[in-house]
Amino acid sequence: MIEPLVAHEPADACPPRAANLADILERVLDKGIVIAGDIKINLLDIELLTIRLRLFISSVDTAKKAGIDWWETEPALSSRAARDALAEENSRLRDRVEALERQREEER
Repeated sequence: MIEPLVAHEPADACPPRAANLADILERVLDKGIVIAGDIKINLLDIELLTIRLRLFISSVDTAKKAGIDWWETEPALSSRAARDALAEENSRLRDRVEALERQREEER
């Protein structure tokens, strides 16, 4: 005797879930997304202009994990970086003043 085939649903089936905008945004910020492209303008096989675009969208934590932290060293975006840049400039100027004063003393 042949038994009839019976369809069984998987035990751990989960219904498809519609992702809303908040879910998508959370996933993008958590994982990050890269958008890359090149724009080239040629005239008679002569390359006139090439623009390379790279866009990385993520949360700050995800960017740091990826090794991207340029905003921490950009004086326009970080007060600490601005103080460091100012301190470095002051140090260079002091060294230059000392060198000029030594040169002046030697010329006397």
